[in-house]
Amino acid sequence: MEQFKMKIVDLLKEDARRSPALIATMLGASEAEVAEAIRELEEAHVIVKYATVVNWAKVDNEKVTALIEVQITPERGRGFDAIAERIYLYPEVKSVYLMSGAYDLLVEIEGKTLKEVASFVSNKLSPIDRVLSTKTHFILKKYKQDGITFEDHEDDRRLLISP
Repeated sequence: MEQFKMKIVDLLKEDARRSPALIATMLGASEAEVAEAIRELEEAHVIVKYATVVNWAKVDNEKVTALIEVQITPERGRGFDAIAERIYLYPEVKSVYLMSGAYDLLVEIEGKTLKEVASFVSNKLSPIDRVLSTKTHFILKKYKQDGITFEDHEDDRRLLISP
């Protein structure tokens, strides 16, 4: 991807509300050039969606989020893709990643309660053919997401210790 478009992607990733006019000013380009580049990036599915990061701890409508490690046996000829597709089609599933290491897929899901998440794992995920095992981790608190820190910062009151 050309450097100009990459700069636009970086600026929109940082703040998706930036207008083409503002981006043009920041890059020293014309608004028309920026608007055309954004249109091309959207058509090529480089830019897929503009999203908002929400600090759910500050909202009464809290959700339960779980990360599930899934070990699977790959399907002959399709590898991990067919099973990953079966999993990501469930509406509870927010993300699915192919991983290296002790497990194959990392699945992020959201539910209203712990029981709802447990039901998904036991009734939908675990019974899938080729799923060997699952290990569920519940997110207790988010400190940072997508580069955004959720904590209100206090001044660092630790004493400096020098040798």
